[in-house]
Amino acid sequence: QVQLVESGGRLVQAGGSLRLSCAASGRTFNSYAMGWFRQAPGKEREFVAGINWSGGSTNYADSVKGRFTISRDNAKNTVYLRMNSLRPEDTARYYCAAGPKYGISATSFSPGGSWGQGTQVTVSS
Repeated sequence: QVQLVESGGRLVQAGGSLRLSCAASGRTFNSYAMGWFRQAPGKEREFVAGINWSGGSTNYADSVKGRFTISRDNAKNTVYLRMNSLRPEDTARYYCAAGPKYGISATSFSPGGSWGQGTQVTVSS
């Protein structure tokens, strides 16, 4: 498994932007598809975005489509989530996950797989 560490979360005003990062350990980062998920208090964890091993295919939840962009830099073993036009409903703890090479859907990422500890994003109105 790969070890994942998220960063970049903070308090931001509605309409603002943030970029989250997820750094992976190990030399096999480009063997994994990567995903971002989020969980708000009292709610289930939900899929946000996924990217395949090369960065050539991406997938987004409808709620973030057009506002969020997932990308990766395999040379830096890092996946990013650029979040624009943030809304209070985007407030959640954001997690990155590693999955099978080509999988970019929510079900590609197993709860028992590699997950980070999360980074908190709070959007004030």
